[in-house]
Amino acid sequence: MIVPMKHLTLLCVAADQSAAMERLRALGTVHLALRPSDSEAFRAESARYRALQQASALLAEIHGESPPLPAAKGEPPAIDPARFETPLPDLGSLGFDDQLQAVLKLGEELRFCREARAYLADERQRYEPFGSFDPALAAKLKAEGLPVTLFTFPLTEAPKPAEEGNAGILHILTADAKRAYGVAVGAIPLPSAATVIPLPERPLTESAWLIEAAERREQAIIAALEGQTAFKTALAQATERQQDRVAFAQALDTMEAQGAVAWITGWIPEPQTQALREAARAAAWGILLRDPEGDEQPPTLMRPPKLFRPVLTLFEALGISPAYSEADVSIPFYLFFSIFFAMLVGDGGYGAIILALVIWARMKMRKAPASPFILLSVFAIATIIWGFLSNTWFGVSPKCLDNPVARWLADPSYKNMMLLCFTLGVTHLVIARLWNAVMLFPDSKFLAQVGWAGIVAFMYCMTCGVVGIFPCPTFMYWVMGVSLVLVFGFSLKRSELREHGVELGMMPLTIAGTLGDIISYVRLFAVGLASVKVAQNFNDMAINLGLPVWAKIIPLVLILLIGHGLNFAMAALSILVHAVRLNTLEFSNHKGISWSGYAYRPFRKRAKAD
Repeated sequence: MIVPMKHLTLLCVAADQSAAMERLRALGTVHLALRPSDSEAFRAESARYRALQQASALLAEIHGESPPLPAAKGEPPAIDPARFETPLPDLGSLGFDDQLQAVLKLGEELRFCREARAYLADERQRYEPFGSFDPALAAKLKAEGLPVTLFTFPLTEAPKPAEEGNAGILHILTADAKRAYGVAVGAIPLPSAATVIPLPERPLTESAWLIEAAERREQAIIAALEGQTAFKTALAQATERQQDRVAFAQALDTMEAQGAVAWITGWIPEPQTQALREAARAAAWGILLRDPEGDEQPPTLMRPPKLFRPVLTLFEALGISPAYSEADVSIPFYLFFSIFFAMLVGDGGYGAIILALVIWARMKMRKAPASPFILLSVFAIATIIWGFLSNTWFGVSPKCLDNPVARWLADPSYKNMMLLCFTLGVTHLVIARLWNAVMLFPDSKFLAQVGWAGIVAFMYCMTCGVVGIFPCPTFMYWVMGVSLVLVFGFSLKRSELREHGVELGMMPLTIAGTLGDIISYVRLFAVGLASVKVAQNFNDMAINLGLPVWAKIIPLVLILLIGHGLNFAMAALSILVHAVRLNTLEFSNHKGISWSGYAYRPFRKRAKAD
């Protein structure tokens, strides 16, 4: 269910704003109606939070918990050789704040070293064809009236080994498969289509030395940061506490005041209002609680039965939430997503791997919330069950696990598999329509939803008839006729026709779209079959290598690992695309879920107490 909300207006003494917000945060039940803040206090807290986040990201990268950031490409860095020789600070001897600043400075040094190495490597590659020389000598020649010009041109220009003239000399230094590289001293014409290359800043020997110095410096910084495990833990705790300070500063800025009175508004779940009243009496607050008005959009707090509560983790990961006025669809979402997950992965062996990884991760992260592990375990077990039903294990169908369901699903015409997909689709969509009907009863509009359920059932029969699974029964045409009468007759009341009558004109397109919604579920068959076929092809490729047994072991293992690893990754991608779509689009359109809500986020401390 979606928990009912009450709009709250809280009043307190203006001089007591900070203490009031502390008490409200300790209560931890009010979702504040925050507004953007730009006060000096907020900016200061936000700046420190960003610094802590930056240091945390740096240490996470150093400890291999996130990929290294690529070197920035922009203005070339000002390379000072002395910068690579500066002694590193003794981080262990510093207090927390000084250590934070030192780590941030080392992060800047690390980025500088990477940018310098990238720039110097590019410089060396660009000038290697011209050989090593001192740019200072070229500057001397230019001062004497003999400018030195480096150039390159395509070999189609027929490079000449040397040219001399009254005004200077032109010499071809090297050539590769496509281009020639040369130098001109003095004012002498260059070959046509030649591209002038600016003189380098330093000799190639100096570039090579600087690259080595930057690399040594980078490794020294990494070694210094790798030892900061205790600071890394303290940094994570400080980041959480600082996030609370930022939220508190924004909440304090949101509070309005006039004269001796200050106030703030927000939302509170109805079951928590009694605790708020008791806190208000103890703190001498004034509170005003009322129901949401028509144009207000309260936050959404879903409280499904405990068994289905892990699906809220999936909603949070996807960043979706139904609007407050909509229904809590977490139960059908959880059930059908698990089925879709299993069918899209399509292989019990992959499900076993997922379950093993979840168990291993849970053992490593015992203090982490349980919901994500429960959710993934359910998906993995569903995939294993599907593997038993379809007898598919890493693309192989063992005879010892053969069963009637697997033989039925393995119909060479694939009609049975498509029938299963379409049946899941019609069940999914009819649930949505009948749910709407129950919620609308006894309003006459519930009859329109019953009619939509009939239309969905008719389109299911039509789809099965089109692909040759079974002919559409004659009585379904009568069902379709009655359903159309119900939809057109009861979707709108007579008083709504003037304002919403155009919706009836669009109804034929919506009805036709229902056929597409049913057909859309065939993706479960198509994607799952593709996954199985890919696995089978890699198995065949590995087994049928034309090599002696002793020589094929390593390539066989590599082919299986790469092939099944790629297939596993594609299955994960298909879940994000197809399983999510069938729930958030096809089902949600029929249920009337827009996913336009925002989650309930109470104002409370997020950091754990020390």
